[in-house]
Amino acid sequence: MAATAVRYLRSVGAPATGAAPPPPLRAVRDDERLPLDPAEFRRVLGHFATGVTVVTADDGAGPAGFACQSFASLSLDPPLVAFMVARTSATWPRIARAGSFCVNVLGADQAGLCRAFAVSGSTGADKFAGVTHEPAPVTGSPRLAGAPAWVDCTVHAVHTGGDHLIVVGRVEALDASDGGDPLLFHRGAFGRFTP
Repeated sequence: MAATAVRYLRSVGAPATGAAPPPPLRAVRDDERLPLDPAEFRRVLGHFATGVTVVTADDGAGPAGFACQSFASLSLDPPLVAFMVARTSATWPRIARAGSFCVNVLGADQAGLCRAFAVSGSTGADKFAGVTHEPAPVTGSPRLAGAPAWVDCTVHAVHTGGDHLIVVGRVEALDASDGGDPLLFHRGAFGRFTP
């Protein structure tokens, strides 16, 4: 899927990243594998509190989106952000086809919205049913009503990272409202920030 996304981005003239060529790949030997239990990995890393976002796009076939807590700012000059998405995501190919996306930062009262976008796109469920949105100003990606902040981006680069893809977006427009607590995710549960 990563190779398909990269081929697509190249075919639509996505800017070159200027990165060095990747190192040669080789198989990992059994004696090199860390003895990590996936459940323990998730438990320990769950102690890191994150914000919650919904990444959206419109590939011409209608809106698409998924809940994402692996989002971060990456660079000020040029303005870049990044998010990680599972290589098995049914939504990612639609975002790749669009070549752009909007990161909607969710507020403390939007846990239900996060849950609605956390379902797999392969189930056929309409994640946008009853969700008010409007086009982001530059890319037209869905900007969700009530989100306290949004970041409108074009896809700048895509890198592989194990079972995920690392998507780098160039920020084209952004805005935030004053006030309102963010939605946080910590140890498998939603919460809110208390100063």
